[in-house]
Amino acid sequence: MQTDLSDSSFFNHKSVMTDEILASLEHYPLIHNNQLKGIDATLGGGGHSYHLLRKYSDLHIIGLDQDPFARKSASKKLDEFKNRIDIRAANFADFEPKEKVSFVIADLGVNSNQIDDPKRGFSFQKDGPLDMRMNPFLEVDAEKLIETLQEKDLANLIYKYGDERLSRKIARKIKMDLKVNGKYSGTKELAYSIAGCFPPKQRYKKIHPATRTFQALRIAVNKEIEVLEKFLQIVPDWLLPGGIISIISFHSLEDRLVKSSFKNDQRLKNLTKKPITPSEQEVEINKRARSGKLRVAQLN
Repeated sequence: MQTDLSDSSFFNHKSVMTDEILASLEHYPLIHNNQLKGIDATLGGGGHSYHLLRKYSDLHIIGLDQDPFARKSASKKLDEFKNRIDIRAANFADFEPKEKVSFVIADLGVNSNQIDDPKRGFSFQKDGPLDMRMNPFLEVDAEKLIETLQEKDLANLIYKYGDERLSRKIARKIKMDLKVNGKYSGTKELAYSIAGCFPPKQRYKKIHPATRTFQALRIAVNKEIEVLEKFLQIVPDWLLPGGIISIISFHSLEDRLVKSSFKNDQRLKNLTKKPITPSEQEVEINKRARSGKLRVAQLN
């Protein structure tokens, strides 16, 4: 994949549940003190950090993102706060802060640029390479993943991460296509092949039949579940006493992990027995917010 960052003007990501994130941090007892420090573990386009920096005039944020396109866009958006934002190239599971902070926020969703830019290979709405890497410097992309996995392992992956009941049939079709025809030309050809595994009546529903498989491949390529598990283990150690961790997830696998961690980690007090969801007004404006779930915990 090309990694030319000369033009990030196409990066158009709208952060979700910003008001709810801001409200969650009010649980921190010293939120209005001077010299507040926090970590935005998934900086993206900088939307959440922008609103936080605007609200708290003495706040300093470390913003983490593994996507160079996101970091470049966030740098532009947050230029007016450049003395209070420290943008780092990092996956949150590998980061080690030098000092403890008052809060950590994380939005686990795929950013809109990754979906909308066909060169990123996340979507089949427009044809693009079979990539799906959030960090374009990762060694294994989606094309290599489906080539190297055995049929059984590919089927298990699609079922586990996509909850796709036709996973075995889809995996069989993918491996047969690769054997007979060679590599797929791009995302649209793969999506068309997957759709062919479904009965005709199911091929033209509102949700495309390839959606679950593409989700599963994206999760596997980026090791999203593994890095989230590691993050949940280490993030309480980043916080000052009474510090807040607020996480937005977008599918059930992630939400179950966050819920279990906040409930069972003895270091944390779970502040959300049920997840906070977007308002009807936000969902009307931004359809991609509809599956978001915010959970909040506090360090004991």
